[in-house]
Amino acid sequence: MFGGYQNPLIKKFLKSFVTKGHPEREDPVAQRMLGPEVHGLSPSNVSKGARQVVKSLVEAGYCADLVGGCVRDLLLEKRPKDFDVVTDASPEEVRQVFPRSRIVGRRFQIVHVRVGREVIEVSTYRAGNEGDGDREDAAKNKFGRILRDNVFGTRDQDVYRRDFTVNALYYDISTDTLVDYVGGLEDIQAGKLRFIGDPLTRINEDPVRMLRAVRFKAKLDLSLGSDLEDLCRDHAQLIRHVPPARLFDEVLKLFHSGHGVVTFWLLRDLGLFAELFPEAARSYGEADLSPKTGIVLKGLQNTDRRITQKKPVIAAFLFACLFWRAVRLQCDRHEGKRKNNPQILQRAAFDVLGRETQRVMIPRRVSTIVIEIWDMQSRLETRRPRMIEKLLEHRRFRAAYDFLLLRSEAGELDPQLADWWTDIQERDEPGRQKMIKELDAGGAPRKRRRRPRRPKSPDGNVR
Repeated sequence: MFGGYQNPLIKKFLKSFVTKGHPEREDPVAQRMLGPEVHGLSPSNVSKGARQVVKSLVEAGYCADLVGGCVRDLLLEKRPKDFDVVTDASPEEVRQVFPRSRIVGRRFQIVHVRVGREVIEVSTYRAGNEGDGDREDAAKNKFGRILRDNVFGTRDQDVYRRDFTVNALYYDISTDTLVDYVGGLEDIQAGKLRFIGDPLTRINEDPVRMLRAVRFKAKLDLSLGSDLEDLCRDHAQLIRHVPPARLFDEVLKLFHSGHGVVTFWLLRDLGLFAELFPEAARSYGEADLSPKTGIVLKGLQNTDRRITQKKPVIAAFLFACLFWRAVRLQCDRHEGKRKNNPQILQRAAFDVLGRETQRVMIPRRVSTIVIEIWDMQSRLETRRPRMIEKLLEHRRFRAAYDFLLLRSEAGELDPQLADWWTDIQERDEPGRQKMIKELDAGGAPRKRRRRPRRPKSPDGNVR
């Protein structure tokens, strides 16, 4: 409609004239404009990069707000991980304002704007319907899931394509105004997580919203309410319709939030864990679910602690903990010494992880490391003197060693074995060599060397 006018100021004026000049076209949205005396926020708490992006868009004649998790976290007096900006400028118009930017995404076209070391995500207001969750402009499949939702709209429409009220607050830092359409501020103050519109419709549109509800409850200690919890339990199976590749990223968000233990119990209570990891869920016994003897829980405690200490964590360690019991159970089906054969373990690992990719797609770059962690366990247990140096230099040694410590704490291994590997890492080179020699003198098992067979001649005689 406004395609013939390229000046953003003129386009903005015309948009305002069409909506405000014709009462029959006004959007019946009761927005609340809240000042700093009510919301208590300050633009100074917003990152320099986000402030610069908003300022540049406003100066170019566009509307621009902060939205979503960053506003929610500021209201909860938490430090936002990143800042998202939403605007009435199209992705192409944002690109014209910011030369150092690029358009990304297929389902949702957004713009990544680089400001110094920061990357600010800028999206365009998108269309929805007045809170009933039935989006006429969005393409859906037969299950009600949204397949395409990239129709640009206004802020009054954009609010209804968001999931929870606490994530639907718009902060206009240019006027220090908080815009609240759906009572999100009151829900934050009450510690309540509430869907916008009909909860079942919103879950049908995107079942991942159940996982997001779990993540926000664990991370922000927000109440879901018994009705929403029952709704998740009754419809947990809808997770099966989510593409496995998408669920991998959601799983990492769940368990790498610093609240992995709480998340684990919430997922199990709502029936979502069994939908994400059916084979792992079936393999857990009473000891596995004990905080004192469960490798899964100990692994999640370890991960939570490292995230709190701002130490790095890897996805492979998480999956190694989650599926170790399932792999060991499959190995134990073999009799005698064969069940400890490295080839048996590798085969079981490929089988278990292969079946899991039907629910959560674990990339090969991750599954390869998982199998290496598991494969090194037998070598760390055996402690062959000739292999000690190579094991210490192995690129996966640290992850395998950490996993060995968990197994020791869970009672799977003699604690002295874990202590030995801890001790040798703290020794200098002469000290290491002394420990290896003592190990050799102590009668550590040696691999028998086979004599090579002498080839036979065609007539059957040994040459």
